[in-house]
Amino acid sequence: MRLTVFWQRMAEHFGPGYADTFARDHVMTDLGGRTVHEALDAGWEAKDVWRVVCSVMNVPGEQR
Repeated sequence: MRLTVFWQRMAEHFGPGYADTFARDHVMTDLGGRTVHEALDAGWEAKDVWRVVCSVMNVPGEQR
């Protein structure tokens, strides 16, 4: 998954104004105690980060 697709999905689910705030502030155990931004900066693949976000935030299947 390209980062552009990842951020599009984040904006579609959380809204364009909140997606970055969520990605910057929400620490997730499944990302090793990191935020989305920290996980991506640490080298996590965007598709793996998206899977964690979907799991943790109960993103509906049609949005996955």
